[in-house]
Amino acid sequence: MPIFEYTCQKCGKEFEEIVLGNEAITCPACGSADTEKLISRAVFRTGGPIVAGSPSANAITSRGKSGCAGCTGGNCSTC
Repeated sequence: MPIFEYTCQKCGKEFEEIVLGNEAITCPACGSADTEKLISRAVFRTGGPIVAGSPSANAITSRGKSGCAGCTGGNCSTC
């Protein structure tokens, strides 16, 4: 189910709603139907350096400790 972000033109509150089809969206704070869909901010990773202590670094360094005796922690495809 898609979640969309909206702002109320009447009171200024920003909120999220799960939207099915073309249902009318009302502000949860004031009940106004004068809402505007916002462009959602997306977060994604495309590559680059791995920072020590980050979830990506922890996943890579913990691979060799999971019982795979042949893995050195950098590339588990050869195990």
